[in-house]
Formats: sequence, structure tokens, C-alpha cells
Amino acid sequence: MKPIAKLKWLIAALFIVVSGQSLFAQTKIDASTPITWLGLDYSQMKIIGQATQWENAGKITNAQIKDIYTVSWNELFINEQKKYDIAEALHRSSVKYDIDVALKANAALDKDFFSNNPGDFKTLDEAKISEIVSKYNFGKNDGVGLIFFVEGLSKANSSEGFWITFVDMKSKTVISTTYRTAKPGGFGFRNYWAKPIYTILKEGIKY
Repeated sequence: MKPIAKLKWLIAALFIVVSGQSLFAQTKIDASTPITWLGLDYSQMKIIGQATQWENAGKITNAQIKDIYTVSWNELFINEQKKYDIAEALHRSSVKYDIDVALKANAALDKDFFSNNPGDFKTLDEAKISEIVSKYNFGKNDGVGLIFFVEGLSKANSSEGFWITFVDMKSKTVISTTYRTAKPGGFGFRNYWAKPIYTILKEGIKY
């Protein structure tokens, strides 16, 4: 590559990097910033190992995960709002709600949620989360949205992993995303994997 051409390539690459960084960080969140809770996205989820360890569950299918469990886990934020309290987790008096955003994303899934590979527990990173968000459908929402991308569920390791993600819904860019894990517990398949969500909320969410 000629020196001039190489210099032009380096300048272009630097411009892309700087532009990407400024886009990622352009929206700031403080105590007065309205936040919309968008729900739990299970599009990246993998359940590691067998799902038939619960007496009331029987043999759980991919269709049941998509049509029953992803819905019921999201509806906890509506039906048991005092327990699964997003506003409290954010140390706010109130937040907006639009879980239809996550419900629609989950309803469109056609995938195998189960894996026997322990390496599938955590495969995402910040760049992949940004790519997912850039293709997301936020409907008519704008401003700051909060969504949990649920990734790995491992009964053997007693752990569930989440990406807690704040997004600028108008530009479809990530403001910040943080990976956290929590231990499952409780009776029944739904409650067992809902416990980590409750734990994360009680620990609080920083932005």
C-alpha cells in the first residue's frame, strides 16, 4: 500500500472509531431522565442442560418457552409490580412501561433455547449487544429505554446471566450495558428462573 493511500485509510479508520465512541456515549442519564422499562428479551437465551428437573414442568419444549414462559416472566413486572419494582431498583419514584417491545421481539423467535454446551452460557459482549439494539423495533418510543437481555441459564452452575442495557430508542444505540449474574431458586420452572430477576432488582441498577 502506498504511503498516501495508507495514511488516508488510517484517517478513515480513526474517524469511524471516534464517531462510534461518541455515538455510544452521546446520551447521558441522570436522576431527572425519564426511563421506559421495555421488558426481558430472551432472543439470546440458552438454557444449559436438561429442563426437566421440575415436577410441575414435565418436558418443556421450545414452543412453551416462547409462548408461555417468556410471556409470564415479562408479565411479572405488571402483575407483581410491587415485588418486581423497576422504579425502586433505579431509585426513582416512577418509570414508564412498555413491555410490548420485548414481548413482540420474543414472539417472533424461532430457535432452539436448549444447549448442552457450557460455553453457550455467555457468548455476548458489548459490540454484539449494540448490533442487536441497532436492529430493534422500539415502536413509537423515544428517549431512554431499559431492557434486560437474558443470556445463559445454568442449573448446574446455579446461575443466570443478564445484560442490563440502557438504550437511546430514537437512534437505536446503546448508552450503557452491564453484565450481571444471580442465583436461581424457588419451586417450579417459572419461579426458579424468575428469582435471579428479583435478586438483580433488589441489588439495584446503576446507570
